[in-house]
Amino acid sequence: VQLVESGGGLVETGGSLRLACVASDNILSTNAVGWFRQLPGNERELVATLTSAGDTAYAASVKGRFTISRDIVYNTIYLQMNELKPEDAAVYYCAADWALRGGKYESPSWGQGTQVTVSS
Repeated sequence: VQLVESGGGLVETGGSLRLACVASDNILSTNAVGWFRQLPGNERELVATLTSAGDTAYAASVKGRFTISRDIVYNTIYLQMNELKPEDAAVYYCAADWALRGGKYESPSWGQGTQVTVSS
């Protein structure tokens, strides 16, 4: 499966962005999906997950501010980000198949990512 992220940009602290991730295949009804983010020199961090059954989970740092959702008809995953903080700035990636090995998240389906910049 190929994934293409979009929706990043520059926003002020406290602002909002909605990221989108379009999948090349109809996977959202059968696969869990997730949003990750990465700062230069850091490992990818798991931000939010959404199971095929619709259950969600969030990193403590974003809980209550970010919302993951999906549109199965359009094979699209969204990440609504509200109350953005400078520490949320990163490249955001989505994935439909990943594993945690040796402290690193690995996936055969990383997209190119989308940059989120938050000005203070």
